[in-house]
Amino acid sequence: MKAYVAGVGMTRFEKPETREWQYWDMVREAGTAALADAGISYGDVEQVPVGYCFQPSTAGQRAAYELGLTGIPVYNVNNNCATGSTALMLARQLVEGGAADCVLALGFEKMKRGSLGGGGADGGDFATSPVARHYGVMAARHGFEMTPPTAQIFGDAAREHMEKYGTTEAQLAAVAAKNHRHSAHNPYAQFRDVYDVDDILAARVVHRPLTKLQCSPTSDGAAAAVVVSERFVEERGLGAASLVEIVAQAMTTDTEESFASGSCIDVVGQPMSRAAARQVYERSGLGIEDVDVVELHDCFSINELLTYEALGMCAPGESGKLVESGATTYGGRWVVNPSGGLISKGHPLGATGIAQVAELVWQLRGTAGERQVPGAEVGLAHNIGLGGAAVVTMLRAVRGG
Repeated sequence: MKAYVAGVGMTRFEKPETREWQYWDMVREAGTAALADAGISYGDVEQVPVGYCFQPSTAGQRAAYELGLTGIPVYNVNNNCATGSTALMLARQLVEGGAADCVLALGFEKMKRGSLGGGGADGGDFATSPVARHYGVMAARHGFEMTPPTAQIFGDAAREHMEKYGTTEAQLAAVAAKNHRHSAHNPYAQFRDVYDVDDILAARVVHRPLTKLQCSPTSDGAAAAVVVSERFVEERGLGAASLVEIVAQAMTTDTEESFASGSCIDVVGQPMSRAAARQVYERSGLGIEDVDVVELHDCFSINELLTYEALGMCAPGESGKLVESGATTYGGRWVVNPSGGLISKGHPLGATGIAQVAELVWQLRGTAGERQVPGAEVGLAHNIGLGGAAVVTMLRAVRGG
Protein backbone atom coordinates (compact mmCIF):
# COMPACT_ATOMS: atom_id res chain seq x y z
CA MET A 1 0.00 0.00 0.00
CA LYS A 2 1.33 3.44 -0.90
CA ALA A 3 1.89 6.13 1.71
CA TYR A 4 1.42 9.83 1.12
CA VAL A 5 2.25 12.96 3.06
CA ALA A 6 -1.03 14.86 3.08
CA GLY A 7 -0.16 17.71 5.42
CA VAL A 8 2.88 19.32 7.07
CA GLY A 9 3.49 22.03 9.61
CA MET A 10 6.32 23.45 11.66
CA THR A 11 7.21 26.26 14.01
CA ARG A 12 9.93 28.71 13.32
CA PHE A 13 13.16 27.32 14.74
CA GLU A 14 14.34 29.56 17.56
CA LYS A 15 17.49 30.13 19.57
CA PRO A 16 16.99 28.35 22.92
CA GLU A 17 15.67 30.44 25.77
CA THR A 18 14.55 33.32 23.55
CA ARG A 19 10.84 32.46 23.32
CA GLU A 20 8.50 31.80 26.19
CA TRP A 21 7.09 28.39 25.30
CA GLN A 22 7.18 24.76 26.33
CA TYR A 23 7.63 21.74 24.11
CA TRP A 24 3.90 21.07 24.11
CA ASP A 25 3.27 24.60 22.85
CA MET A 26 5.59 23.88 19.94
CA VAL A 27 3.81 20.64 19.11
CA ARG A 28 0.39 22.27 19.33
CA GLU A 29 1.51 24.89 16.81
CA ALA A 30 3.17 22.48 14.37
CA GLY A 31 0.60 19.70 14.73
CA THR A 32 -2.38 22.01 14.32
CA ALA A 33 -0.80 23.43 11.16
CA ALA A 34 -0.20 19.94 9.71
CA LEU A 35 -3.76 18.80 10.42
CA ALA A 36 -5.18 21.95 8.86
CA ASP A 37 -2.89 21.52 5.86
CA ALA A 38 -4.25 17.99 5.36
CA GLY A 39 -7.83 19.16 5.90
CA ILE A 40 -8.50 16.72 8.73
CA SER A 41 -9.01 16.76 12.49
CA TYR A 42 -7.06 15.04 15.22
CA GLY A 43 -9.99 12.69 15.57
CA ASP A 44 -9.07 11.20 12.18
CA VAL A 45 -5.57 10.27 13.40
CA GLU A 46 -5.11 6.63 14.45
CA GLN A 47 -1.53 6.55 15.77
CA VAL A 48 1.17 9.08 16.69
CA PRO A 49 4.95 8.49 16.75
CA VAL A 50 6.65 11.42 18.51
CA GLY A 51 10.39 12.12 18.30
CA TYR A 52 12.49 14.01 20.85
CA CYS A 53 15.78 13.63 22.72
CA PHE A 54 15.80 15.96 25.72
CA GLN A 55 12.58 15.27 27.59
CA PRO A 56 11.60 12.35 29.85
CA SER A 57 9.57 9.30 28.94
CA THR A 58 5.98 9.90 27.79
CA ALA A 59 6.71 13.50 26.84
CA GLY A 60 5.25 12.44 23.51
CA GLN A 61 1.90 11.90 25.17
CA ARG A 62 2.11 15.24 26.98
CA ALA A 63 2.76 16.96 23.66
CA ALA A 64 0.15 15.06 21.62
CA TYR A 65 -2.51 15.68 24.27
CA GLU A 66 -2.45 19.34 23.21
CA LEU A 67 -4.07 18.18 19.95
CA GLY A 68 -6.69 15.90 21.49
CA LEU A 69 -7.47 13.25 24.07
CA THR A 70 -8.67 10.40 21.88
CA GLY A 71 -6.92 7.43 23.51
CA ILE A 72 -4.90 6.44 20.44
CA PRO A 73 -1.39 4.91 20.66
CA VAL A 74 1.49 7.36 21.07
CA TYR A 75 5.07 6.12 20.59
CA ASN A 76 8.08 7.93 22.07
CA VAL A 77 11.01 7.88 19.65
CA ASN A 78 14.66 8.76 20.35
CA ASN A 79 17.40 8.21 17.75
CA ASN A 80 19.78 11.12 18.29
CA CYS A 81 19.81 13.57 15.36
CA ALA A 82 17.86 11.09 13.17
CA THR A 83 14.94 11.09 15.61
CA GLY A 84 12.50 13.04 13.44
CA SER A 85 13.02 10.91 10.36
CA THR A 86 12.71 7.79 12.52
CA ALA A 87 9.27 8.96 13.71
CA LEU A 88 8.31 9.59 10.09
CA MET A 89 9.56 6.15 9.10
CA LEU A 90 7.38 4.53 11.76
CA ALA A 91 4.40 6.49 10.44
CA ARG A 92 5.07 5.29 6.90
CA GLN A 93 5.50 1.68 8.01
CA LEU A 94 2.21 1.75 9.90
CA VAL A 95 0.42 3.02 6.81
CA GLU A 96 2.18 0.84 4.25
CA GLY A 97 1.71 -2.22 6.43
CA GLY A 98 -2.03 -1.61 6.72
CA ALA A 99 -2.03 -1.07 10.49
CA ALA A 100 -3.42 2.46 10.12
CA ASP A 101 -4.77 4.76 7.42
CA CYS A 102 -3.85 8.08 9.04
CA VAL A 103 -0.78 8.63 11.21
CA LEU A 104 0.61 11.88 12.58
CA ALA A 105 4.40 12.03 12.92
CA LEU A 106 5.58 14.68 15.40
CA GLY A 107 9.05 15.86 16.34
CA PHE A 108 10.16 18.53 18.78
CA GLU A 109 13.06 19.73 20.87
CA LYS A 110 13.54 22.27 23.64
CA MET A 111 17.29 22.63 24.01
CA LYS A 112 19.84 24.50 26.08
CA ARG A 113 22.22 27.09 24.75
CA GLY A 114 25.73 26.01 23.87
CA SER A 115 27.30 23.02 22.17
CA LEU A 116 26.20 19.42 22.61
CA GLY A 117 28.37 17.35 24.93
CA GLY A 118 30.30 14.25 24.00
CA GLY A 119 27.88 11.88 25.69
CA GLY A 120 25.32 12.16 22.92
CA ALA A 121 21.98 13.87 22.85
CA ASP A 122 21.13 12.90 26.41
CA GLY A 123 24.45 14.01 27.91
CA GLY A 124 25.47 11.98 30.95
CA ASP A 125 28.61 9.99 31.67
CA PHE A 126 30.86 9.79 28.64
CA ALA A 127 32.31 6.42 29.65
CA THR A 128 28.90 4.76 29.40
CA SER A 129 27.73 6.84 26.45
CA PRO A 130 26.35 5.01 23.41
CA VAL A 131 28.76 7.03 21.27
CA ALA A 132 31.89 6.32 23.34
CA ARG A 133 33.10 3.84 20.72
CA HIS A 134 32.77 6.49 18.01
CA TYR A 135 34.75 9.05 19.99
CA GLY A 136 37.30 6.37 20.82
CA VAL A 137 38.05 6.00 17.13
CA MET A 138 38.49 9.75 16.87
CA ALA A 139 40.79 9.94 19.89
CA ALA A 140 42.95 7.06 18.68
CA ARG A 141 43.71 8.88 15.44
CA HIS A 142 43.52 12.54 16.37
CA GLY A 143 43.73 12.76 20.14
CA PHE A 144 41.18 14.70 22.13
CA GLU A 145 41.17 18.50 22.23
CA MET A 146 39.35 20.89 24.53
CA THR A 147 36.75 21.81 21.91
CA PRO A 148 33.07 20.81 21.65
CA PRO A 149 33.10 17.03 21.07
CA THR A 150 30.55 16.90 18.27
CA ALA A 151 32.30 19.66 16.34
CA GLN A 152 35.57 17.90 17.07
CA ILE A 153 34.63 14.55 15.54
CA PHE A 154 33.22 16.21 12.41
CA GLY A 155 36.11 18.68 12.27
CA ASP A 156 38.54 15.77 12.37
CA ALA A 157 36.61 14.20 9.49
CA ALA A 158 37.13 17.46 7.61
CA ARG A 159 40.87 17.35 8.31
CA GLU A 160 41.03 13.83 6.91
CA HIS A 161 39.11 14.86 3.79
CA MET A 162 41.45 17.79 3.25
CA GLU A 163 44.53 15.61 3.68
CA LYS A 164 43.26 12.79 1.47
CA TYR A 165 41.59 14.76 -1.33
CA GLY A 166 42.94 18.29 -1.18
CA THR A 167 39.61 19.77 -0.10
CA THR A 168 40.09 23.39 0.89
CA GLU A 169 38.79 25.52 3.75
CA ALA A 170 37.15 27.75 1.13
CA GLN A 171 35.18 24.80 -0.22
CA LEU A 172 33.95 23.94 3.27
CA ALA A 173 32.98 27.57 3.74
CA ALA A 174 31.16 27.53 0.38
CA VAL A 175 28.70 25.00 1.83
CA ALA A 176 27.83 27.32 4.69
CA ALA A 177 27.69 30.41 2.45
CA LYS A 178 25.20 28.63 0.19
CA ASN A 179 22.97 27.51 3.03
CA HIS A 180 22.99 30.88 4.78
CA ARG A 181 22.06 32.47 1.45
CA HIS A 182 19.19 30.03 0.99
CA SER A 183 17.80 30.66 4.48
CA ALA A 184 17.28 34.35 3.75
CA HIS A 185 14.00 33.36 2.07
CA ASN A 186 12.82 30.93 4.77
CA PRO A 187 10.54 32.46 7.42
CA TYR A 188 10.96 29.31 9.57
CA ALA A 189 14.76 29.62 9.76
CA GLN A 190 16.57 30.49 12.98
CA PHE A 191 19.11 32.58 11.05
CA ARG A 192 18.37 34.58 7.92
CA ASP A 193 21.56 36.59 7.57
CA VAL A 194 23.63 36.17 4.41
CA TYR A 195 27.39 35.60 4.61
CA ASP A 196 29.99 35.14 1.91
CA VAL A 197 32.93 32.72 2.02
CA ASP A 198 35.28 35.32 3.50
CA ASP A 199 32.81 36.08 6.31
CA ILE A 200 32.55 32.40 7.15
CA LEU A 201 36.29 31.84 7.15
CA ALA A 202 36.76 34.90 9.39
CA ALA A 203 34.27 33.67 12.01
CA ARG A 204 35.42 32.21 15.32
CA VAL A 205 37.03 28.79 14.99
CA VAL A 206 35.12 26.09 16.89
CA HIS A 207 37.36 23.18 15.93
CA ARG A 208 39.77 23.67 13.05
CA PRO A 209 38.86 23.93 10.20
CA LEU A 210 35.22 24.51 11.22
CA THR A 211 34.17 28.03 12.13
CA LYS A 212 31.02 28.96 14.00
CA LEU A 213 29.13 29.75 10.79
CA GLN A 214 29.79 26.21 9.54
CA CYS A 215 28.17 24.57 12.60
CA SER A 216 24.46 23.98 13.17
CA PRO A 217 23.13 25.72 16.28
CA THR A 218 21.12 24.29 19.14
CA SER A 219 17.48 25.19 18.56
CA ASP A 220 13.95 25.02 19.87
CA GLY A 221 11.13 23.99 17.56
CA ALA A 222 8.74 21.36 16.27
CA ALA A 223 7.56 19.85 13.00
CA ALA A 224 4.70 17.55 12.01
CA ALA A 225 3.58 15.45 9.05
CA VAL A 226 0.31 13.65 8.33
CA VAL A 227 0.92 10.32 6.56
CA VAL A 228 -2.06 8.62 4.94
CA SER A 229 -2.93 5.55 2.86
CA GLU A 230 -4.40 5.33 -0.63
CA ARG A 231 -7.66 4.20 0.95
CA PHE A 232 -7.78 7.29 3.15
CA VAL A 233 -7.08 9.52 0.14
CA GLU A 234 -9.92 7.94 -1.85
CA GLU A 235 -12.42 7.95 1.01
CA ARG A 236 -11.74 11.59 1.91
CA GLY A 237 -11.37 12.80 -1.67
CA LEU A 238 -8.03 14.46 -0.92
CA GLY A 239 -6.75 16.50 -3.83
CA ALA A 240 -3.78 15.04 -5.67
CA ALA A 241 -2.03 18.39 -5.95
CA SER A 242 -1.59 18.53 -2.18
CA LEU A 243 -0.23 14.98 -1.87
CA VAL A 244 3.40 13.91 -1.94
CA GLU A 245 4.18 10.20 -2.23
CA ILE A 246 6.80 8.57 -0.03
CA VAL A 247 8.23 6.46 -2.85
CA ALA A 248 10.87 4.69 -0.77
CA GLN A 249 12.61 5.01 2.57
CA ALA A 250 15.46 3.20 4.30
CA MET A 251 17.24 3.31 7.63
CA THR A 252 20.69 1.88 8.22
CA THR A 253 22.85 1.62 11.33
CA ASP A 254 26.57 1.20 11.83
CA THR A 255 28.40 -1.81 10.44
CA GLU A 256 32.04 -2.84 10.80
CA GLU A 257 32.80 -0.39 7.99
CA SER A 258 32.08 2.50 10.34
CA PHE A 259 34.94 1.53 12.66
CA ALA A 260 37.40 -0.69 10.82
CA SER A 261 39.29 2.05 8.98
CA GLY A 262 39.85 4.23 12.06
CA SER A 263 38.66 7.18 9.97
CA CYS A 264 36.34 9.88 11.28
CA ILE A 265 34.84 10.09 7.78
CA ASP A 266 33.49 6.59 8.34
CA VAL A 267 32.70 6.90 12.04
CA VAL A 268 30.47 9.98 11.54
CA GLY A 269 28.30 8.00 9.17
CA GLN A 270 29.26 8.19 5.51
CA PRO A 271 28.99 4.39 5.07
CA MET A 272 25.53 4.39 6.70
CA SER A 273 24.38 7.18 4.39
CA ARG A 274 25.75 5.43 1.33
CA ALA A 275 24.00 2.17 2.22
CA ALA A 276 20.67 3.87 2.95
CA ALA A 277 20.81 5.76 -0.34
CA ARG A 278 21.59 2.57 -2.24
CA GLN A 279 18.57 0.83 -0.72
CA VAL A 280 16.28 3.73 -1.56
CA TYR A 281 17.46 3.86 -5.16
CA GLU A 282 16.87 0.13 -5.54
CA ARG A 283 13.40 0.23 -3.96
CA SER A 284 12.20 3.32 -5.79
CA GLY A 285 13.65 2.69 -9.23
CA LEU A 286 14.89 6.28 -9.07
CA GLY A 287 18.46 7.49 -8.83
CA ILE A 288 20.14 10.67 -7.79
CA GLU A 289 19.95 11.76 -11.43
CA ASP A 290 16.14 11.86 -11.09
CA VAL A 291 16.21 14.10 -8.01
CA ASP A 292 15.58 17.84 -8.28
CA VAL A 293 15.83 19.02 -4.68
CA VAL A 294 17.63 17.65 -1.62
CA GLU A 295 17.37 18.36 2.09
CA LEU A 296 20.40 16.77 3.75
CA HIS A 297 21.98 16.66 7.17
CA ASP A 298 24.53 19.49 7.15
CA CYS A 299 25.10 19.48 10.91
CA PHE A 300 28.56 20.76 9.96
CA SER A 301 29.73 21.89 6.53
CA ILE A 302 31.89 18.80 6.08
CA ASN A 303 28.89 16.52 6.45
CA GLU A 304 27.23 18.10 3.43
CA LEU A 305 30.32 17.28 1.39
CA LEU A 306 30.46 13.73 2.76
CA THR A 307 26.79 13.28 1.94
CA TYR A 308 27.21 14.45 -1.68
CA GLU A 309 29.59 11.53 -2.09
CA ALA A 310 27.39 9.08 -0.18
CA LEU A 311 24.35 9.94 -2.31
CA GLY A 312 26.32 9.50 -5.53
CA MET A 313 26.19 13.15 -6.53
CA CYS A 314 29.92 13.01 -7.22
CA ALA A 315 32.88 10.66 -6.92
CA PRO A 316 34.74 10.34 -3.60
CA GLY A 317 36.86 13.41 -3.02
CA GLU A 318 35.05 15.54 -5.61
CA SER A 319 32.48 17.11 -3.28
CA GLY A 320 34.47 20.28 -2.60
CA LYS A 321 34.68 20.98 -6.32
CA LEU A 322 30.97 20.16 -6.68
CA VAL A 323 29.79 22.82 -4.24
CA GLU A 324 32.32 25.32 -5.57
CA SER A 325 30.96 24.81 -9.10
CA GLY A 326 27.45 25.92 -8.15
CA ALA A 327 25.95 22.52 -8.97
CA THR A 328 24.08 22.38 -5.64
CA THR A 329 22.30 25.72 -5.66
CA TYR A 330 19.73 27.50 -7.80
CA GLY A 331 20.67 27.23 -11.47
CA GLY A 332 22.76 24.13 -10.80
CA ARG A 333 22.06 20.41 -11.21
CA TRP A 334 20.37 20.12 -7.80
CA VAL A 335 19.25 22.57 -5.16
CA VAL A 336 20.54 21.29 -1.84
CA ASN A 337 19.07 22.63 1.40
CA PRO A 338 16.81 25.36 -0.01
CA SER A 339 15.53 25.75 3.57
CA GLY A 340 18.97 26.84 4.73
CA GLY A 341 19.76 23.41 6.12
CA LEU A 342 20.68 22.68 9.71
CA ILE A 343 23.48 25.25 9.61
CA SER A 344 21.12 28.17 9.09
CA LYS A 345 17.55 26.91 9.57
CA GLY A 346 18.54 25.38 12.93
CA HIS A 347 18.72 21.90 14.42
CA PRO A 348 16.20 20.96 17.15
CA LEU A 349 17.14 17.29 17.06
CA GLY A 350 13.72 15.66 17.27
CA ALA A 351 12.17 18.00 14.71
CA THR A 352 14.90 18.12 12.07
CA GLY A 353 14.01 15.06 9.99
CA ILE A 354 10.33 15.97 9.77
CA ALA A 355 11.16 19.60 9.00
CA GLN A 356 13.30 18.41 6.07
CA VAL A 357 10.31 16.56 4.66
CA ALA A 358 8.03 19.56 5.27
CA GLU A 359 10.36 21.66 3.12
CA LEU A 360 10.36 19.04 0.38
CA VAL A 361 6.56 18.79 0.46
CA TRP A 362 6.31 22.54 -0.09
CA GLN A 363 8.88 22.33 -2.88
CA LEU A 364 7.13 19.45 -4.66
CA ARG A 365 3.75 21.18 -4.37
CA GLY A 366 5.28 24.31 -5.85
CA THR A 367 4.34 26.42 -2.82
CA ALA A 368 7.78 27.31 -1.41
CA GLY A 369 7.60 30.98 -2.38
CA GLU A 370 10.86 32.82 -2.97
CA ARG A 371 12.91 29.68 -2.34
CA GLN A 372 10.93 27.55 -4.82
CA VAL A 373 13.02 25.18 -6.94
CA PRO A 374 11.60 25.53 -10.47
CA GLY A 375 9.88 22.41 -11.77
CA ALA A 376 10.66 20.27 -8.73
CA GLU A 377 9.07 16.81 -9.07
CA VAL A 378 11.33 14.51 -7.01
CA GLY A 379 12.93 15.24 -3.65
CA LEU A 380 15.31 13.38 -1.37
CA ALA A 381 15.72 13.81 2.39
CA HIS A 382 18.77 12.62 4.35
CA ASN A 383 18.91 12.64 8.14
CA ILE A 384 21.68 11.10 10.22
CA GLY A 385 22.33 10.52 13.91
CA LEU A 386 25.68 9.70 15.48
CA GLY A 387 25.52 6.44 17.30
CA GLY A 388 24.08 5.65 14.73
CA ALA A 389 21.22 5.87 12.26
CA ALA A 390 20.89 7.19 8.73
CA VAL A 391 17.50 7.66 7.11
CA VAL A 392 17.04 8.46 3.42
CA THR A 393 13.58 9.23 2.01
CA MET A 394 12.57 9.57 -1.65
CA LEU A 395 9.51 11.75 -2.29
CA ARG A 396 7.60 12.43 -5.48
CA ALA A 397 4.92 14.96 -6.39
CA VAL A 398 1.45 13.65 -7.23
CA ARG A 399 -0.18 15.39 -10.18
CA GLY A 400 -3.62 15.40 -11.81
CA GLY A 401 -6.99 14.08 -10.68
